[in-house]
Amino acid sequence: MEKKLERKAAWELLTEYTKTPALLSHAQAVEAIMRHFARLNGEDEEVWGVAGLLHDLDYEKYPQEHCKKAEEIMRERGIDEVYIRAMSCHGYGLCTDVKPESPMEKTLYTVDELAGLINAACLVRPSRSVLDLEVKSLKKKFKDKAFAAGVNREVIKKGCEMLGMDMDDVMREAIEGMKERADEIGLRGTL
Repeated sequence: MEKKLERKAAWELLTEYTKTPALLSHAQAVEAIMRHFARLNGEDEEVWGVAGLLHDLDYEKYPQEHCKKAEEIMRERGIDEVYIRAMSCHGYGLCTDVKPESPMEKTLYTVDELAGLINAACLVRPSRSVLDLEVKSLKKKFKDKAFAAGVNREVIKKGCEMLGMDMDDVMREAIEGMKERADEIGLRGTL
């Protein structure tokens, strides 16, 4: 890897383009999951985390140009290709044709939608917390198409296949990743 992007610089870039608290929380949730998966895979937590943090860089300001505008912004800033590819891959089949190839790209593709589902599932729990969320409960929400209807379940399924992992395992590890940052992402709830 040529130019590693520090988390502080990535956060400053993200907050330059993103102001909505829910979108910032989502970026941090995806970052937390990515860091967790990096550790599981013996990869660089900082690189994976920053890739997760920046994946929706352009979403708030340029929703119609999602991923394309972010690529432009990142290239203008001289950000390393590894981050640009990861960001582009998360929109594979939806707004880009950049297929996830590396473990980091496949993970980001998979966990972006999953983070949204986990967040929604937490908010309807009595505790409003990720700390007591179980895979069994999350799977029930996953099967209920009316629940968090904006979450693309096909992407999650395809992503699990790409990773060669059982969906239960991906869900369990994603929940674990979000638990590590429950306070920052606003999902400590009443626990």
